[in-house]
Amino acid sequence: MTHKRVYTLAKEMGISSKDLVELLQNIGVEVKSHMSTLTEDDIKQLTDFISRAKKQQMKKIQEQKAKTEAKRETPRDKGGSSQGDRSRSSRGGGDHRSSRPQGQGGGRFGGNNRPGGGRNFAAKKPVAEQPQNNAPAKRKSANGKKKEKSKSWRDEQPIKPQMKSRSQKRKERQARQEAKAKEVGGTFKISTPITIKEFSEETGVGVSSVIMQLMNLGIMATQNESIDEDVVLILADEFDMQVEIVEEGAEDNIEEIFQLDPEDKEEELLPRPPVVTVMGHVDHGKTSLLDVIKKSNVTASEAGGITQHIGAYTVSHNGFPITFLDTPGHEAFTAMRSRGASITDIAILVVAADDGVMPQTVEAIHHAKVAEVPIIVAINKIDKEGANPDRVKQELSEEGLMPEDWGGDTIMINVSAKTEEGIPEVLEMIQLVAEMKELKANPNRLAVGTVVEARLDKGKGPMATILVRKGTLRQGEFLVSGTSYGHVRAMTDDKKRTVKEAGPSQPVVVLGLSEVPNAGDTIYAVADEKTARSVAEKNFQDEREQKLSNRNKVSMENLFDKIKEGELKDLNIIIKADVKGTVEAISQSVMKIQSDEVKLNIIHAAAGGINESDVQLAIASNALVVGFNVRPNNNAYDLAKLEDVDIRTYRIIYDLLNDIRDAVSGMLSPDIVEEILGRCEVRQTFKLPNNNIVAGIYVIKGKVVRNGLVKVLREDIVIHEGPISSLKRFQDDAREIAQGYEGGLMVDNFNDIQVGDILECYLEKEVKKEI
Repeated sequence: MTHKRVYTLAKEMGISSKDLVELLQNIGVEVKSHMSTLTEDDIKQLTDFISRAKKQQMKKIQEQKAKTEAKRETPRDKGGSSQGDRSRSSRGGGDHRSSRPQGQGGGRFGGNNRPGGGRNFAAKKPVAEQPQNNAPAKRKSANGKKKEKSKSWRDEQPIKPQMKSRSQKRKERQARQEAKAKEVGGTFKISTPITIKEFSEETGVGVSSVIMQLMNLGIMATQNESIDEDVVLILADEFDMQVEIVEEGAEDNIEEIFQLDPEDKEEELLPRPPVVTVMGHVDHGKTSLLDVIKKSNVTASEAGGITQHIGAYTVSHNGFPITFLDTPGHEAFTAMRSRGASITDIAILVVAADDGVMPQTVEAIHHAKVAEVPIIVAINKIDKEGANPDRVKQELSEEGLMPEDWGGDTIMINVSAKTEEGIPEVLEMIQLVAEMKELKANPNRLAVGTVVEARLDKGKGPMATILVRKGTLRQGEFLVSGTSYGHVRAMTDDKKRTVKEAGPSQPVVVLGLSEVPNAGDTIYAVADEKTARSVAEKNFQDEREQKLSNRNKVSMENLFDKIKEGELKDLNIIIKADVKGTVEAISQSVMKIQSDEVKLNIIHAAAGGINESDVQLAIASNALVVGFNVRPNNNAYDLAKLEDVDIRTYRIIYDLLNDIRDAVSGMLSPDIVEEILGRCEVRQTFKLPNNNIVAGIYVIKGKVVRNGLVKVLREDIVIHEGPISSLKRFQDDAREIAQGYEGGLMVDNFNDIQVGDILECYLEKEVKKEI
């Protein structure tokens, strides 16, 4: 019996897989997706349905032709004159001159340009006839004019109010606030975070009263510091007032203010290529797989064989363009993988057949599921010894990805980047899934895209890899992304060819921005430079206010952190890397190395080489300079050597994070642990002339040393701890007394030793902490 897949039959019929799936479901054939299998009976049922539909269509066409011919043969003697009259009247065949308003000339411009034309004067008459209730009638008589002119200019000046004292102003302000509270039902509406001064103005409570109340709560703050929702509610209880926390309005949305991304109409949307993200664990062959697809060799140039940037490439399969994003697999690049999943249409999950599902594999699955994109699994390295694709499928099924051949809906293909086995099937599946999704965008508008990667080039300036999502980006257009703006000075594609424009789903490298934008940010094409500068300035102000708010924010959560601030040690770090996305990934990974004793501060992080200003900043802040895929220039190297600034450069992320972790561990205070040496029993006590008590001891376990510490145990309860002041065996001083021997012992500043007490001897040792 012959079986066929839905997509194979759709290709033979010349229709899309999605249309064929809908057709099969309408005629009662149970199919789930384009990968479903059709039997001979299903195909025969479909063929019969299509033949019946064609017969019915031909019958309808013949009936329509017969009706049309019958209409042509009927004489047109009814209603002809009336239709002719209506057509003539609609064309203006009657006395159409009577419809022209009076006062308009019959010339080309209707008499409007002639001096004294009737139209202008006629328009003024209704205005003069309108009644004026409050204003006095002017220019009616000469007397009236004289009276108005005779008025002195001093009579027109307003009378200045008397100056009020501060107490009067304060009372009036409080009265206004109380009235305002009554109007809203005795409830103040406050949006957080809010400064103490603004809280005082909103509620009418004096600034000094608010500050004093915060001091009573243990919070030292000034009037310009922000307070969060919890503190606002506590203050409301203290001042016995009702407060309602409201969210800020949507007027701060820059995209809506400047109309940067208007909604497209359905008829304006056209098909676009899919954006495919290749994800997976480190060293599972993602980049090698892409090398085969795009016939290049990127892996050889990567440090340690690890992809540490996001690469964007465009390939064509049977005339069908596909955009690929290669994301790093190391755990430090979580943000970069997340960024790849958020701008993609299809996710290719690469899993090594000899390694199986790993932590970053699971993380990639979660990112793809959160982004709600379909997943195609490529089980790589099937040619290696020990490869077990079935084990990989079993592990993936435990993560919620059930293979199609096991009754699930996840496409899984066995591939080999070395032998190129399975690569055509992967591309074919990408094309089919893209057809099912019906990806569309409007190319005839200003472009909206995503910054995939950004870096600072020494010769070319800021460079940004942009993936266009909507519209068409053209050379010379103005762009804005965050606080960065400029115009497209030049564009190159993934093959480093100069292009004049880039449509939807096309990645390009753009030159001409004022600064390096943040990787992952949205970038907009705008009409002119003024708009671009205005958007960038608004973003800069918002970021500045946010930083100030976070810096001065007072909350119950950071109260204890401020108390401990004096006890913390600081490790300042300056991070420089080759591209902005790597800077972001390293910064996030470094901040995870925080400890309770060491406060790790990233005082500067940027893309580009290590220059002299970085070293000067390190000198001023006593910071460590860390470079990733960059080197210091000559001036920076000489200054660092002169000022003894530590500059460390790396090419592999593992080494960088391990060194910073060691540096933080070296600043931690060591743990003090007790090493138990032995126990002895007090058999007898002796009183010396100076009233000191000497304990006659018998060592029952281990040993007792002279420079050690002892705990005095009475009925297994510690009653004293202290150092040994004297240890003797007979009349001689002893360094230690071993098990089974007797001796004499004195405890420093303790004379309450009794017969039967147990003395436990121990030493305190420092153990280095590690993160």
